[in-house]
Amino acid sequence: MKPQEIALAKTDTNVIRAELLEILKEDAAFKPYVEGNANRPHSAQDDMFNNPDWSAFYLWKNGEIVPQNAARCPKTMAAIANIPLTQTNNRSPSVLFSLLRPGAHIPAHCGFVNTRLICHLPLIVPNAPKGCTFRVGNEIKPWVEGKVWLFDDTIEHEAWNHSDEVRVILLFEVWRPEINALERRQINAMFDAIDLHSGQKPVWEP
Repeated sequence: MKPQEIALAKTDTNVIRAELLEILKEDAAFKPYVEGNANRPHSAQDDMFNNPDWSAFYLWKNGEIVPQNAARCPKTMAAIANIPLTQTNNRSPSVLFSLLRPGAHIPAHCGFVNTRLICHLPLIVPNAPKGCTFRVGNEIKPWVEGKVWLFDDTIEHEAWNHSDEVRVILLFEVWRPEINALERRQINAMFDAIDLHSGQKPVWEP
């Protein structure tokens, strides 16, 4: 599926960026996006385990609001309130500021399910000769500040920050538009049954 582009109100982008800039003043606010887990299979992302080069500040994580973080970003929370975020127990939504440090590369990887689309709202994108680029399938493109775009993350994707500054996006996940309300409930029922059978909370990231 070719990445789709949509517009977001400039005012929303500005207020979200303002809250982000306050968070960036605290060095310890962001944590590595991929945290080591003994129950998680190894993958091409091994170099990113506990690596701050790719870091996150979660507002929602695995279907639950992160209260202390959400409280710091009330305008961001308000801006996403009417977005059709996926709602699946123990899994989604996840909403986060995703930070990529200078020179960092996120290795090629794929998501878990194609019932959702991953959305990027670029907030800080360095202006450098090579800039910051993102590949989905066979398409490589740069992020553009304030321009949201969506993609199916079950398609292989990877990212680069070729600059000497941080790149930060707001990342969130929404239902695929062709999935209706009944099908959403059926999907959630399926995942609830899986969790009931396994007796374990799933390891789940966007």
